[in-house]
Amino acid sequence: MTSADARPTPERVERSTTDRRLVLSGVLFGAGIAASVVDLFVLHLLLQWHHFYDLSTTEVALAADGLFHAVAWGMTVAGLFLLADARRRDAVPWGRWTGAVLAGLGGFQLLDALVNHKLLGIHQVRYDVDLLPYDLAWTGSAAVLLVAGLVVLWRTRRRA
Repeated sequence: MTSADARPTPERVERSTTDRRLVLSGVLFGAGIAASVVDLFVLHLLLQWHHFYDLSTTEVALAADGLFHAVAWGMTVAGLFLLADARRRDAVPWGRWTGAVLAGLGGFQLLDALVNHKLLGIHQVRYDVDLLPYDLAWTGSAAVLLVAGLVVLWRTRRRA
């Protein structure tokens, strides 16, 4: 193989750009769904276990939930726009996109568990209970989703 063969062709550059957009789309969509549906809808609204920011009044907590909700849905919609753009450019390998969605779901949960729950302490999964089972379930499921997503992404990568 000569050095001329190693140079990226316009088609390879376009495919690489489309693949990056596709993966970013899935990660944003997965993180947005984790934040807006799993965390905010289920834990904040339905079960009322916590708010995004629990270190102040209920009014501040609800305002923080509203801002968090807006950002989460913004990520979800941005992910869908990137998916539409990637689909316009090329056929979508749905397995690869699914891997990115799983990585986004797990990545968001893991970031939330480590940064918001433990490092900053702005909220916990639940209050007035033994936190260990909840922390293990939240962090463990996050790690499983993230690893599963990364494995799928690795297995579905395009070969040059």
